[in-house]
Amino acid sequence: MNAEGPALRIETDDLSSPAVAEFLLDHLTEMRSTSPPESTHALGIEALRGPDITVWTVWADRTLVGCGAVQDIGDEQCELKSMRTSPRHKRIGVASALLDHILTEATIRGYRRMYLETGSMNFYEPARKLYLKNGFEFCEPFGQYAPDPNSVFMTKSLSR
Repeated sequence: MNAEGPALRIETDDLSSPAVAEFLLDHLTEMRSTSPPESTHALGIEALRGPDITVWTVWADRTLVGCGAVQDIGDEQCELKSMRTSPRHKRIGVASALLDHILTEATIRGYRRMYLETGSMNFYEPARKLYLKNGFEFCEPFGQYAPDPNSVFMTKSLSR
């Protein structure tokens, strides 16, 4: 780690590593502990292997510190999925670097709009602040989502 934080490496991931599988399982466990079952929309590893999803992992040296994914939802639109930072590596820029990378990749891929769903509880406040800081705005439920007091929906127009 240097004075500005660790040097981060972001990679497209095929989800074959046991470390990544464990990281994603921890993500699901954490989401299930903070949201009611009907309001937990995090995807498991098999769903993240779908042909319409790209997953990125973030590494500090050989340590997995974050992950995030984009799912193609059609009509030049995508959904941000599975954003997570390791609890031991929060507030050092992991999520910001990853979100910037994902927004750039989504724009390069020709998406015009990105959506996301996150929790409405206090636990998710840092995530909502990150998304607002990066130009996301609150919106109505999209795609398969229904109104839910435990969920917040956000969107961002992507420039080409």
